[in-house]
Formats: sequence, structure tokens, C-alpha cells
Amino acid sequence: MEAVEPIRHKTSIARMKRILKARSPRDFALFTLGLNTGLRISDLLSLTVGDVLAGTGTRLRIATRLSLRERKTGKRRNVMLNSPARDALALYLRTRERRYPEDPLFLSRKHEKDGSLRTLSRAWAYCVIVNAARAAGISSRIGTHTMRKTFGYFRYTAGVPVEQLMKIFGHASPEITLAYIGITQEEIDETYTDFPL
Repeated sequence: MEAVEPIRHKTSIARMKRILKARSPRDFALFTLGLNTGLRISDLLSLTVGDVLAGTGTRLRIATRLSLRERKTGKRRNVMLNSPARDALALYLRTRERRYPEDPLFLSRKHEKDGSLRTLSRAWAYCVIVNAARAAGISSRIGTHTMRKTFGYFRYTAGVPVEQLMKIFGHASPEITLAYIGITQEEIDETYTDFPL
């Protein structure tokens, strides 16, 4: 499998969001949630409607936090949902005919043989992300992991300490995290020329 890259320009992200929102509120919510939580695609696709809702009865609303057990590591995660993620989820859930707490959050259009709901497949999620990226004019290596790497890239470039990102991603060293989020030697060198004292 070829390594994917983060999306490095906010204008490209905005173009992808516009494309996905016009095509499918589900796909827009998946992309927006992935960008804003840094969760792996396996964790995003395992979410249920109940995972993202808070309140009871007619007072249901989008939760401000997700609590989940990571599928890859088995570790518990408590992830804050910012307003772009909550807004995208609210938009998507308003379009859903069925919103039972135990239902998969990101539904496939296909059903299981027994008629039960099916979660969006990882392969279809990949197609959604890649097709939107190409439509937005992004030619770099893109995949579902791009959302997670983009999350890290923009937080790091905004000043989040690499040690905090290491903890989020479960990495053993700053070097691994920097390589993972696509920080190049050229970008590191720019910090020397951009900030003369």
C-alpha cells in the first residue's frame, strides 16, 4: 500500500468540502469528522448514531464529545467534537430517515442479506475521498488516512506541540510523528529563514 499525504492547503480542503456537501451529506460528514478528530477510518466507520448524540427523547442533540475504544489499539479515546464536526453531523442526520442509536452512523446504500443496515465500507470511503480530491484538483497521494494526517499537519503548523500529537497518534517519538504528518525537511528549514531574530 502506498503512503498517502496530508492535504496541505486550506483552500483544497474547502473545495473538497463543497464537492462532498453537494454530492452527499453523509460523505461530507465523514470527511469533516475525519479532519476534525484525527480518528482512523476504522474507528469512524464503526461509530453508531448513538455515539454522536447526547440528550434524551425530543431533546437529542449532537454530542460535544465522542467516547470510543480504538479498534486498532483497544485504547479508550475521549475526543472533542468541534463546531464544524457537529454541524456536519447535524446536517447529515437531518437527512437520515432512520436514526436509532444502535444504527451505524455512516450507512451504506446496500443492506445486509437479512435486511439489516450495513456500514459504509472502507473501500467505498476510499473512493469517496479520492474522487472528491481529484474533483478538487488535488493530485497528491490521497486515501482515507489523509484525513488523519491532515488533522495532525494543521495542528502542528498551528503550534500544537509534537509531543501532544505523539500522544494522540500513539507514536513513540517526535521523528515518527513529524514524518507521519508529512512535515518535510524543507518546511523545518523554512522556520530558520522565516523567523530571523
